Parts: sequence; structure tokens; C-alpha cells
Amino acid sequence: MSMAYIKLISKIFLHILVICSFVFNANLSFAQKNTAPIIIRDTEIENIFKEWMEPLLKAADIGTENVNLVLVQSSQVNAFVAGGSNIFVYTGLIEKTENPIELIGVLAHELGHISGGHLISTRAAFKRASYESILGMVLGIGAAIATGNTGAATAIINGSNNIAQRHFLSYSRINESSADQAAFKFLEKANINPSGLGSFLKKLEANELLPSNRQLEYVRTHPLTRNRIDALQTRINASTLKNKAIPKRWNEQHARMKAKLIGFIDPGRVPWVYNDRDLSIAARSARAIAAYKKNEIKTALKDIDALIALEPNNPYFQELKAQMLVAFGKVQESLPYYQKAVSLIPTSGLIRIDYGHALLEAHTPHNDIKEAIKQLKLALHYEPRSGKAHRLLATAYGRNGAENIAKLHLAEEAVLQRRLPYAKRLAESAIKSFDENSHEWLQAKDILTHIQNLKGNSK
Repeated sequence: MSMAYIKLISKIFLHILVICSFVFNANLSFAQKNTAPIIIRDTEIENIFKEWMEPLLKAADIGTENVNLVLVQSSQVNAFVAGGSNIFVYTGLIEKTENPIELIGVLAHELGHISGGHLISTRAAFKRASYESILGMVLGIGAAIATGNTGAATAIINGSNNIAQRHFLSYSRINESSADQAAFKFLEKANINPSGLGSFLKKLEANELLPSNRQLEYVRTHPLTRNRIDALQTRINASTLKNKAIPKRWNEQHARMKAKLIGFIDPGRVPWVYNDRDLSIAARSARAIAAYKKNEIKTALKDIDALIALEPNNPYFQELKAQMLVAFGKVQESLPYYQKAVSLIPTSGLIRIDYGHALLEAHTPHNDIKEAIKQLKLALHYEPRSGKAHRLLATAYGRNGAENIAKLHLAEEAVLQRRLPYAKRLAESAIKSFDENSHEWLQAKDILTHIQNLKGNSK
């Protein structure tokens, strides 16, 4: 691959990303409502979930770094575990919940599936894959390949993707009851009100009576029975925690989470949900985001500045201001806001990725390329599955004339995306230029070994 070609594809990539804009953390632009499910990333929402899940993980004796929460934009009501310890939560499910304890109940239930090893047999198939690739495999033909499920493969060939998805995700009634009991145990041990899961399942109960093609995805993949709900409710009724209040902070987080999602996904609905007299932070942030999404530049910047004035050390408001400035063509002006957001929350790989992207796009001095590389390398420590970080690093190294290091990062991206032949060609080309046992040589060797192992496991 020539230096000119790397520079060309890097330039095209950067301009495409700017056109798409930095939505949430800009790893993926938001699709229009009611399209196919896609992965979206947002540091604030993911950190809220991490905070809620921490006591549950301790109760389940699962390391806090061993479970990933993955947000999926879709109006469907669903949540599932895939690729080992990854919990995929659909925005439609979040919209369906009325309070944090309902969402926490669902998370506890999914942790029950993880602790029970109900999908452990598929873990190897998803190793070192991006979240986008995992979701694609779950929703498409990859699910059939990963599970060896010939019924799923037949369904896909016949054009019945939803059937394939249900083959892969659907738990047995025994597994569902087991996950319920584990969830209740985790909630009790964590000293959290367990009533949320019961109230959420009751909302879905009537849906089970509908024809299969009209049922919510959560009901299809998590079969409900009257006995199951009754058994769970009996334990909840006997719990000494059933009326325990949750932290006020959690209620505020839930409100801000829902407001953010509505603002980004359905900005036209914001005035109907939050009237002008609602001066809560959640309502004000929803209006600021809606103005941003509708390209109302003056209103959006005025609204986000007002929020920053109220909470100057809120990293997510600093990040949002930076995203707006990038989207409005003011990339250079976004840098101080990204810099402050990173200083306030240095463990956010997602914000660092966007900061590195902005540094590359700002057309600033050569030193900013070095700073971009620094930020993107740090980001990979927290976001090892980020194809975007590798692509941006390839761009940065390509501009610096380090063609073979650029190839390494393009190969890493290709592995995450499961474009294995392309990744192999890049790694084989790059390894020839590195000294044996150097860091770069070992990285290329690791890529090639991983690809070979994947091929061996697929036989």
C-alpha cells in the first residue's frame, strides 16, 4: 500500500466523519428513527450504567472491568448478553422504563445470565471483535456461523433474520428463572430495592399474549410465564428492601439519560416532552441537543453555554460544546473544550478519541499530530475495541510518514471488523519493515497469530 494511497483514504475518512458529525462520542452517527439497530457510544450514559452496576458486580463476585455495557440505538425493547460479558441495551428499553430501579433490575437479570454462563459457548467466536461486529453477527448470518446453528442459517437464507436472531438470543425458561433468582440475590446483597425487575416484567406481560410477530423483542428472547412472574413477585413482596428509596442522584441520572436520548434520536419530540416552563437540567439539555441536531447554531450554543455556567465542571457539557463546535465547522474552537473534558474525566477513551480526531482535523501545527497520537494511544487503553481509534492513528502516522505503522493500525481495525484477509495482507506487508522482536514487529506478529487462530477455530 503506497504512502499516497494511505494519505488519500485517511483524508477521505476524516472528511466523511466531519460530515457525519460528532454525535454523542461520534463512533457512529445516529441513524434515523426505526432503522436497523446500530451501536452508539456515550461516555455519560455508559458511566451512569457503570455506577449503577458496580454494587451488583460486587454482589455477583464479578470484576468491575469484566462486564461491558453496550448501547444500541433502536426503538425495539430489548437487552441481551453476547460475546462473553457484554450487555447490549436498546434505547427503546430505556425509554420504556419509568425509573432507575426498573433499568437496574434488567441489568441484574442480564448479569444473572453472565454468571450462569448461559451463552459461554459463543465467547470464542467474538474474541477481539468490535461491538459493531458482535451486533452484526448477532443480527445477521454471523450468528449462525458463531453458534453452528443450522436452523438459524436456514432462516437467514430464507430471509428471516429475526428468526435467526431469536435462535441465537432466546434463553430457555429454565435459564430465565435462573437469571431471575440470581438477579434477586444480587440486588438483595447490594442493598438495592428489587422491585424494579418485577414492575418492568409486569409492563411486558400483556405483550406475551400477542401473536409472535407483534411481540416485543425482549418478550421473544426472554420468554415470560405467569409462574415466572409470580415466583419473582413473591420474593419481592417478602423483601425488606421493597420500599427502600434509591439515591436521588440515580433519579437525576435516569432523567438526564432519557432526555439526552430523546434529544439526539428524536429532536422533534423534545417540545412535547419538555415544555418551556420545565427548567430542569434534563429538560434544558434535551432542548440544547435538539437545537444542535436541527442545526440551530445560535440557540444550541446559547443553551449549552447556559448549562456550562450552571455546571462548569460537568465534563459532558464541555464535551457537548466541543461536539457542537466541530459539527458547526468550528473545529479549532472545540479543542479547549475537549481538553477540559479530558482533564475532568481522564479515563474516558471515547472523549480522547474525539479530541484526537479534532486535533487531526484542525489543521494546526505538526506538534498537534503528536498530541493526537498521544490522545489516541491513551484512548485505546480504555477502548481496545475501537476501530475508529486505530483508523485515526493510521491517519496520524500516515501524515508523519510512518507508513508501516499506519498499516498496523489499519490491520487492527480490519481485525475488529472481521475483514481478516485484508488485515492479514496489511500485517504481512508491515512486518517486513520492522526489526525482529521490536514492539511493532510483535504487534504485527500478534495480529497474524490471532487471524490464524480464528481460522483454526472456525474449522
